[in-house]
Amino acid sequence: MHRTKTRFAARVNHVATALERRGVRATYRLHDRVLSNRRSRRLFRGDRPELDDLQGRILQELETEGYSVLAFTELFPDVGLREDIEEQSGRFVAETKAGLAGDRGGLRVRAGKEFVVRLHSYGVELSLEDPWFRACTSRRMLDIANTYLDLWSKLEYTDMWYSVPQAEEAERVASQRWHRDFNDRRLVKAFLYLADVDESMGPFEYVPGSAGKGPYASVWPWKPLGDNYPSQEEFAERVPEASIKTFTAPKGTLIFCDTAGFHRGGLSTTHPRVLATVTYSSPASLVSLTERSYHFTGALASLDSPTRFAVT
Repeated sequence: MHRTKTRFAARVNHVATALERRGVRATYRLHDRVLSNRRSRRLFRGDRPELDDLQGRILQELETEGYSVLAFTELFPDVGLREDIEEQSGRFVAETKAGLAGDRGGLRVRAGKEFVVRLHSYGVELSLEDPWFRACTSRRMLDIANTYLDLWSKLEYTDMWYSVPQAEEAERVASQRWHRDFNDRRLVKAFLYLADVDESMGPFEYVPGSAGKGPYASVWPWKPLGDNYPSQEEFAERVPEASIKTFTAPKGTLIFCDTAGFHRGGLSTTHPRVLATVTYSSPASLVSLTERSYHFTGALASLDSPTRFAVT
């Protein structure tokens, strides 16, 4: 009798999950085509930004490879902003080290991803007084994201991460494994290395051509609630190692990428990998429809229209 009930419950759960997936996919398509992104696309096309040569290069590399790499100071020559971010990072690292040496009670970590300590996580109040947030809301970055997405985007997530070194025999878990981000079919993320990152520190890794219409886009293709974390053994069979780009790079390196493409990172076995990150997505994003990681507390009237749209 127990076995019968268990099998019946399994069938019910399977059907419920299938119905949920079907509903989410239909909802996503509706928001992408009509409810959310239609207005966003119209707003962008009515106020298309003019990119300079550097922004244009970043955009072109995003389109062709799915990523672009440069020094933060190339995009932001302002020494003051760089120094403010370094100071912010220094405080975060010092507080994290103190927390790791203590009872760890005040550390911001998420279940299943305890190897990453976060400066903010979710529910934080932010304004332009936060240096990294100020960079992320600047038109230097926002115009690139909006043009790549062909709409006015939402600044969905921003934070700093401290990847705690793991034992050498540790297995890859969560985002340390190859995956596509589930949020949206087209995304722009940026990572700013706040420390030198070598091969032992869990550098960001990416498969060029796995987003958009690239040669690997059809390998477990992106779809809402799709198979975004395939078998890592099967992945190794279908994506040759020579096709993988590994971003070992010095402090101050800025990486733009479309993380609807395959990527992984964060398994350090030596020193902490410290970086700042931001995610720009469409209003139809599966996360934007639920919650943003922060609440903007600055004066909205002081922002131009695309920036105000991004943070609200």
